[in-house]
Amino acid sequence: MATAPTYFYLDHSSQETLQQQIQRLMCEAILDGRFPPGERLPSSRRLADQLGVSRITVTLAYSELVANEFVNSRGRSGYYVSDKAPRQVRFPNRAEAPASGVDWSKAIGQRYSDAVLPLKPAHWRDYTYRFIYGQSDDTLFDHRNWRRCAIQALGKRDFASTSADYFERDDPELIKYIAMHTLPKRGIRAQPDEILITLGAQNALWLAAQVLLNQRRTAVMDDPGYHGLRAILSQTRCELVTNPVDGDGTVFEHLPERTNVLFVTPSHHCPTNATMPLERRAALLQHARRHDYLIVEDDYEFEMSFLRSPAPAIKSLDDDGRVIYVGSFSKSIFPGLRMGYLVGPQPFINEVRALRAAVLRHPPGQSQRAVATFLSLGYYDALISRMANAFQARRNAMMQALREYALTPVEVSVSGGSSVWMKAPDGVDTRQLATELSACNVLIEPGYVFFADQSRPCPYYRLAYSSIDEAMIRPGVELIARTLAGMTSA
Repeated sequence: MATAPTYFYLDHSSQETLQQQIQRLMCEAILDGRFPPGERLPSSRRLADQLGVSRITVTLAYSELVANEFVNSRGRSGYYVSDKAPRQVRFPNRAEAPASGVDWSKAIGQRYSDAVLPLKPAHWRDYTYRFIYGQSDDTLFDHRNWRRCAIQALGKRDFASTSADYFERDDPELIKYIAMHTLPKRGIRAQPDEILITLGAQNALWLAAQVLLNQRRTAVMDDPGYHGLRAILSQTRCELVTNPVDGDGTVFEHLPERTNVLFVTPSHHCPTNATMPLERRAALLQHARRHDYLIVEDDYEFEMSFLRSPAPAIKSLDDDGRVIYVGSFSKSIFPGLRMGYLVGPQPFINEVRALRAAVLRHPPGQSQRAVATFLSLGYYDALISRMANAFQARRNAMMQALREYALTPVEVSVSGGSSVWMKAPDGVDTRQLATELSACNVLIEPGYVFFADQSRPCPYYRLAYSSIDEAMIRPGVELIARTLAGMTSA
């Protein structure tokens, strides 16, 4: 009878359940040939004793192995490796890795690593005071109903839809919901063939830039502005011009005459959170018509307008099809979802659809159907309401703490959002501030990454409250104030 090898060990800190770990370890041993066909496996009682777990845990793992034909159960005789169990093909390993004979400094035709996005700490959840942007709060999320929708999307009724190759198309149920429910909330009307699903807003911006720009065209973005967009635009090799912002967002009156595409974030400017007033949105659109350029509107976080009612999207004011609209569910459901969408005139969407098909075909059907179900059953709207209430309470706590400790937010017109744009005292580089705060278990985002010139010392930083408990905001702000006081008095 086989015994559990000495390298069988269970990690009690793993995200896998003990049952899943046992099942995985058994599969690996069978695939590797360590347990050959016909070999009798340890009894559930014996393996449970060896691994220090309950017998039912082992029995459930064995049941899954039997269902997947890795293992046979022979009544009272026990468990045996099945003759039908799959095997891995093995090739002899080289004694050592071969030396590279390629000069990669010459072999690489285009370089992208120079524009790599700044990385957020992998273990950001380990920080006590995590003022980090763009991460979700597990305590607010509707785990039960999301799991129900995901399971339904994997069920027999939806299997034909979710497992099919859509070619260049998308899940019709998701497209229908976006057209009939999501876009009307922003004042936008669109036909199904004017909507394309993307792998998040980042992918939507990349697709739009690839279709609209080339080396002979000029793109304009805000400074400060979204660093991910700057990386995307640099890859198109277009002429990139940066544009100033004020307390109401993008300032557009002095754009260069050669402008072809202007990228804006009017609902919550990135990173200042300034909300562009309706009057400026209308004036911007008139300016674009007069000077014949296109607008790409990244409407992220419009759902988080809890301080006042959201203004209509610029796209809703567009009568001649010059606004490309970018939306996303990744910020509002959870960032790992990677689900967004593009809205634009059919000729534009046709080109973007063809580009997407050449690169990735279409986003996974199962994810699209799960999102469509989550939206249509009202779970998404309930989640947004819960998040907005929590974010408003957290913002109130943040602003009160900032006043108490005399820290300085940048004065802008704000309708909500999930962060506050801050300015440190003169002489403070927030890169150094972030480093010193990290040692105090405080995580902030230094602002230099949002500026075109990242070589200069930067006094700006961003404090987000999307993934920090309300009770932790005040003590976290106190630590920031103490650290700043120490840096300015030194």
